[in-house]
Amino acid sequence: MRQCFAGVDTSNYTTSVGLVDEAGRVIANVRRLLPVGEGKCGLRQSDAVFAHIKQMPHVLDEAAEAMKGFTPAAVGCSVKPRNAPESYMPCFLCGETAAHAFAAACGAPVYSFSHQCGHIAAALLSGDIWKIAERTFLAFHVSGGTTEVLRCAPASLGFKTEIVGGTMDLSAGQAIDRAGVMMGMPFPSGRMMEIAASGFSGMLPHAKISVDGMRCNFSGLQNLSQKLYHESGSREMTSAFVLDFIGRTLFEMALAARKSFGALPILFGGGVMSNQRLRAMLAPLGGVYFAEPSLAADNAVGIAELARRAYQQRG
Repeated sequence: MRQCFAGVDTSNYTTSVGLVDEAGRVIANVRRLLPVGEGKCGLRQSDAVFAHIKQMPHVLDEAAEAMKGFTPAAVGCSVKPRNAPESYMPCFLCGETAAHAFAAACGAPVYSFSHQCGHIAAALLSGDIWKIAERTFLAFHVSGGTTEVLRCAPASLGFKTEIVGGTMDLSAGQAIDRAGVMMGMPFPSGRMMEIAASGFSGMLPHAKISVDGMRCNFSGLQNLSQKLYHESGSREMTSAFVLDFIGRTLFEMALAARKSFGALPILFGGGVMSNQRLRAMLAPLGGVYFAEPSLAADNAVGIAELARRAYQQRG
């Protein structure tokens, strides 16, 4: 029977289980968003933990259907947000517990990683681009909770990462969600905002972005988007304005990264980077790579791939 490798990830937004085969081909990417009340922009950790506990049996059942014909050889799980000793969020305990219980039943080893390394790995699975991770590279992790610039290098488990830039206040995803919910969109608002922005073709109001090297601020965008929407009443214009502001900010940060680190490859991952409008704005930089939309948002596929590589490296 063929081997497979499982990954479990329980972020503050999504319950997910991913499966890859011996060659790293994706077998399943099972994801369920956590329920967020109308008009809300997120969840408390206690509510997220409870939602994961309720959703995990259904996610595991769906993954088990995709696993038929395979033998689980190893299980990976995300146990913290990023590679830092103080990094911690209670919601990741749900996935860690489920992964250990599943692995014990299968007699398989468990490998632990950070959620952020899972995002990087998922992005690297998007096409034949894992080769860029054989040496040092740069990664932009742009999501609902994070906007960071990382210098990454290969490691025996996941990646060695160093934060070299990022937001000083709101993340890009928070700015999108707050603007979207303010306009009556559901949370998370990224997909609906992209659709709304595609319906605008006029001139956007000029707004100065806040970038200092590889550091940025997005709190001003929240106030600007509120003002524009109240004055214009246009979801389309406001959505295009928000995405344009974020795209120009990331572009300038990437230029600063190039000045500091030379022509290192730049990888863009995280849920915000599923946005085609932003990808089109950043593509002219050259030497940049993007996570496939299905692997950009929170998922466990990258964790499964990291478990596969750790298992095969250790024999």
